[in-house]
Amino acid sequence: MKRTCITTILTLATATAVLAHQGVSNPAVMARMQGMTAISGHLKTLGEMTKGTRAFDAATARAAAAGIAEHAAAVPALFKAPETDPKSEALPVIWDSYDTFTGLSDELQVLASELAQTISSPADLRPAMGALAANCKACHGRFRE
Repeated sequence: MKRTCITTILTLATATAVLAHQGVSNPAVMARMQGMTAISGHLKTLGEMTKGTRAFDAATARAAAAGIAEHAAAVPALFKAPETDPKSEALPVIWDSYDTFTGLSDELQVLASELAQTISSPADLRPAMGALAANCKACHGRFRE
């Protein structure tokens, strides 16, 4: 069940990112989308290793987690101004609850930073993906269309 949920989240995130970027005219919104797409790409790497469709490589897994942490650290600045675009999926509640929003981003950064130091085997991936997916879901469920 968890494997199906993770696969679905990653597939939808990738497909949505490709379609969402077409026709974006606001550069700030485009930068946000690119940052989130980068996080999604790193999650995809970890997800493929978790599912076994990509060979496990500890260095690659740690680099993907580090990439998530790096982009998560940039999220608060990317969303500081309430920029809009018809293609944006960011809900206005982000700026009404900015502290909560940035708190989730900070949690993602801390979690991913820890994983970048601790992933050493395929057994480490399943709990790591569960924690990352839960954080993503908590944020997207409240702050994204």
